[in-house]
Amino acid sequence: MNRTTLSLFAGTAALAAVTAFAAAAPPPASGAVPRAAARLPVERTSLVCPAPSGSDLAETTYTSFTPVTKGAASGGGARLQAAGVQDAGGGKGKKAGKPVLTPKAPGSPATGDTSGGDAPALVGTADGSLAPGWTVQETTEVSAGTGRGLLGVACAGADTDFWFPGASTAAGRTDYVHLTNPDDSAAVVDIELYGKDGAIKAPLGENLTVDPGTSDAILLPTLTEERQAGLTVHVSVRGGRVGAAVQALDDKAGGDWLAPAAEPAGSLVLPGIPKDATDVRLIAFTPGDDDADLKIRLASPDGLITPAGNETVHVKAGMTASVGLGDVTRGEPGSLVLTPADQAVPVVAALQVERGKGDKRETAFIPATAAVGTRATAAGNGAKDTTLALTAPGGTATVKVTASAGSEGGTPATKTYTIKSGTTQDVDAPVPTGLKGTYALTVEPVSGGPVHASRTLTGAGTAFTVQTLPTDHGLVSVPQTEEDLSIVQK
Repeated sequence: MNRTTLSLFAGTAALAAVTAFAAAAPPPASGAVPRAAARLPVERTSLVCPAPSGSDLAETTYTSFTPVTKGAASGGGARLQAAGVQDAGGGKGKKAGKPVLTPKAPGSPATGDTSGGDAPALVGTADGSLAPGWTVQETTEVSAGTGRGLLGVACAGADTDFWFPGASTAAGRTDYVHLTNPDDSAAVVDIELYGKDGAIKAPLGENLTVDPGTSDAILLPTLTEERQAGLTVHVSVRGGRVGAAVQALDDKAGGDWLAPAAEPAGSLVLPGIPKDATDVRLIAFTPGDDDADLKIRLASPDGLITPAGNETVHVKAGMTASVGLGDVTRGEPGSLVLTPADQAVPVVAALQVERGKGDKRETAFIPATAAVGTRATAAGNGAKDTTLALTAPGGTATVKVTASAGSEGGTPATKTYTIKSGTTQDVDAPVPTGLKGTYALTVEPVSGGPVHASRTLTGAGTAFTVQTLPTDHGLVSVPQTEEDLSIVQK
């Protein structure tokens, strides 16, 4: 039997199947309104966590949490385990067989810990009931040395494009770009640097290969001889996917993780500057061909105000702008809101924030972040070391916040808050009754305008770390489909 005959039989069978289905379920009448896409729980989530620290004094805790999601699949599981380590010759280290943690069920945090400077990057996957909104927090305490203090990062999914305003190659800073490839094929990556005068030559950052299932940490000063503070790092993936984060370590001012900034946009929100911040610096970059002029406003507890002497910032195309805002919050919590002064030009931005003074300074970063959306979660909270900041830049919003059960015991608790338009509030977040261990906070807007959020953890002295709370991607839009007989007539 030749291919023409097979194709004819296949087409006839397809037509018969479609016709039979149409007879059983006739299409809607002409002019009927199409059904909206359904929002359904995701069935699989993958995350990567960067290697936490090179310090022998590092103590790291991982906390995993999945919110209970209506309609989620039953069963499933989740696990975090070590990625391989890529050496200078492109070789791959061994994977640890034992998972760092293994979550049991939605609604209950799971924890794991490690110590020392040899802890690897982690790769994790959750499916079934544990997939929708799966969140993992990596928190590290370093008691002394470069980058001492509290370092925190929310483990994130792999992607192909990342922006990091706020990195540095200046003396006194030791910044690494961590790249982790969770997939079964190699990823090819370019690292581009942009300073105050534009693109910086960094040929060693081109065409980097990250082997399957491995992680690599690239020291920024090895890519260029330029020594500048306030750089923008662009990680662009030519092939494959990676997870990416920048570890920024300072000899005198502690350090933290710099998470990727929100995608370039004309208006940006950088939420949750601590009320006791002693110094705040804005770093912004526009990747396009047009300059950007931005209005700078602070969303305070009483509304939007313009910082005296820093009403606007001019960002030249392809160049990084840096603006010192000092102690802009003046003892009150706040969020920075950037909007176009004229035409909207896409920009990326982050804040470098310090607490304390002199040799007791500590540093954290707040990248611009998307609104919470349907839901966002922050894991790894303690009863007395957590501050939740909520801001509603464009309209009053009602927000529900739920504290999960504790990792070792406790009963969930929920509170609802109203955030007035243009304000930031450090809310009195709920704590589980009878808390033992750590817990998670889940933020869900109920009504009103968009809400942006961040969570601050504090440690000994002035040590702190800030994580923003964009959507947890627990739900995905699934389009409604209808049969269409016209396709077999073409």
